Amino acid sequence: MNITRSEQILVIILASALAFLLLLSIFAVIKIIQILSDIKKITKKTNEMANKAESMIESVQTASASIKIVQLITSLLSKSERKK
Repeated sequence: MNITRSEQILVIILASALAFLLLLSIFAVIKIIQILSDIKKITKKTNEMANKAESMIESVQTASASIKIVQLITSLLSKSERKK
């Protein structure tokens, strides 16, 4: 079985195309892995920021409750001083 010149050229072209597509797919997979890694880092930092914000809100709520108690006590004391 003899391969003609045109068949040899066709085999070379197809082999080159397949090699190019293989390299391109390897590059694409590497980039996708890098992007997913970046997304994971961003998600982790966003989660940490949300936890810090939640903690800050809890602190403000606690401080707000404390301030309201102090205001109530102050108003009661000032009313009791006015009555004297």
